[in-house]
Amino acid sequence: MTITPELVLKAYAYGVFPMAKSREDTEVFWVQPKLRGVIPLDQFHVSRSLRKTLRRGVFRVTANADFAGVLEGCAESAEGRIDTWINNHIMDLFIQLHEAGLAHSIETWLDDEDGTPHLAGGLYGLAMGAAFFGESMFSRATDASKVALTHLAAILKKGGFTLLDTQFITDHLKTFGAIEIPQKDYLIQLSAALARRGDFGAPVSQPELEALLLSQRSTQIS
Repeated sequence: MTITPELVLKAYAYGVFPMAKSREDTEVFWVQPKLRGVIPLDQFHVSRSLRKTLRRGVFRVTANADFAGVLEGCAESAEGRIDTWINNHIMDLFIQLHEAGLAHSIETWLDDEDGTPHLAGGLYGLAMGAAFFGESMFSRATDASKVALTHLAAILKKGGFTLLDTQFITDHLKTFGAIEIPQKDYLIQLSAALARRGDFGAPVSQPELEALLLSQRSTQIS
C-alpha cells in the first residue's frame, strides 16, 4: 500500500500514526499505542529555571520558518539517540503536509559571534481540528527544545486547541505535565478535538506567554 498524505490524515483521525524502524529503513509501519501520551494544556508545567530562560529571551522563536531544517534536526543522531524513527518517506510525507498548511514547526534560534542565526532546536507536528500531534523535537543548545515546546503550548492555548498528543511519554515530557491515558479515553478526546477548529498562529509575545502559561499557579514548580 502506498502511504500518501491523505492516508496519513485518515490514520491520525483514527488514532494511528506512522513510524520507521530507523533513519535508513525504507519501510513505514503503523502504530496505535494502548496507552497514549498527552499533555493537558491547562496543566502545562514550566520549571523555574526554564521560566528564567524564557524571560531572558535567550532564543529567538519562530513558527514555520524552517520546517525542513527542523525535520533534519529531528532525524539526526544525537547524544543518547543514535538513531531515530524518521526516515526519508516520513520526511517527504510531512513536507507535503506542511506545504498543505497542516504540519507545523517551531524553531529556536541563536546568533553566532558574527550575528549569523543558526537553528538551535525545534519541534514539528500535525494540526487537525483542535488537535496537535507532536511528532519530534531536537536540541543543539541547552533549553532550545524546551523553549520550543513551551511556545507551542502557548500557541495552542491561544488558538483554541484542546489536545496536545505526544504519542508516547518520556521523563523529559513528564516534566511538562505529560501523562498516559488509555486508548479509549484518548479516542474520546481526539473525536472531540477533531470536531472543533484550532488556529495555529505565530509565536506569542512575552506578555502573552506570561498570561497564558507562566503566571498560572499550576506551572509554579521547580
